Amino acid sequence: MGKVTGAGEDWLSDGLDVEGADCGSWVPGVDYLAGWRDAREAADRLNRALLGSGFEMSDVRAVASTNGDGRGVVRVAGRPDAAERLAGLLETLGGGDGGAA
Repeated sequence: MGKVTGAGEDWLSDGLDVEGADCGSWVPGVDYLAGWRDAREAADRLNRALLGSGFEMSDVRAVASTNGDGRGVVRVAGRPDAAERLAGLLETLGGGDGGAA
């Protein structure tokens, strides 16, 4: 399946601030690209699942990033109402116990 993309080059920032607090903190010698590639694949898969569940990328999306040591990180960024809807969907799938052990 192809990569999830939006309209134009700015699809990641169309209405959502998706930059993390660590944006721009790069350490020489750390391979951020490999971690980002792994995160991008996972984010693309999650975005396809979100689209298939009726979500709009302008409301909620998975975003590929890396942490300080170059490991891939996937962040979910979205509007509060979409996050509430996603939480409800996940609670339904998980039995609705809110994560209680």
